[in-house]
Amino acid sequence: MKTLRSYPVQGVGLGLRRDFFNEVLDTPDLAVDFMEIAPENWLQFGGKQGRQLRTLTERTPFVCHGLSLDLGGMKPLDMDYLKALKGFFAEHEIRAYTEHLSYCGDSGHLYDLMPIPFTEEAVFYVADRIRQVQDVLERKIGIENVSFYAMPSNQMNEQEFVTAVLNEADCELLFDVNNTYVNSINHQYDAQQYMQSMPSERMVYLHMAGHFDEAEDLKIDTHGQPVKQQVWDLLEQTYQTHGLIPTLLERDFNIPPLQELLAEIEQIRAYQQAWSKSHVA
Repeated sequence: MKTLRSYPVQGVGLGLRRDFFNEVLDTPDLAVDFMEIAPENWLQFGGKQGRQLRTLTERTPFVCHGLSLDLGGMKPLDMDYLKALKGFFAEHEIRAYTEHLSYCGDSGHLYDLMPIPFTEEAVFYVADRIRQVQDVLERKIGIENVSFYAMPSNQMNEQEFVTAVLNEADCELLFDVNNTYVNSINHQYDAQQYMQSMPSERMVYLHMAGHFDEAEDLKIDTHGQPVKQQVWDLLEQTYQTHGLIPTLLERDFNIPPLQELLAEIEQIRAYQQAWSKSHVA
């Protein structure tokens, strides 16, 4: 029987957007257990906004999900940025830090998350960069399985590549349920089998989000729609396989009123409560 292991956060979380920052600030009893921010968007804020963020991070556990570390990129890691992150994490008592298993830089920032070639060489290259990050931050980080639309290489499949990086780097996994479903349709693999192959002991938390149905065989990971039923089904199956894992709702575009997001939060909570009831000793 899967039981709840020790996680840096618990329960149900929400990605914090500037669109509803003030509303969250003015709602001390908001029905979420933790919140997530992209640290790049907050590092430089001091003064009133910095104090407001500190008010929230004192009230609610926070995690950070990065956008620009460029783990798969060819340029050296930005050590000044990593040191700034370390200070930010200490100031706000950030419980976990995750990044995308991708690259996002070339001659400049690409403003997109590009898939890393699924090769053995790339496994060792990316794992080495992850270890460097962990050494500077003095903590393990989590990597997220990303959505992608062109297969980078056929030397390894996505499942083999992700698990090889996790093992080589000895890092954690931010398992994105929606990305798994999107990729399974676009690249014709079994989402449930992929999910079941992921290591439970490395999962730090889960992401849930919406996607756009471009066609029957093409799904676009937009984070701009409500979560689809197929993704809810995969979340339920994830709990059945891996146990009760903290789960966060992402919404980056077409931001609805906060109450609509909280309704989806309650759906996640309902799935967690159903799992708990079915696993009472």
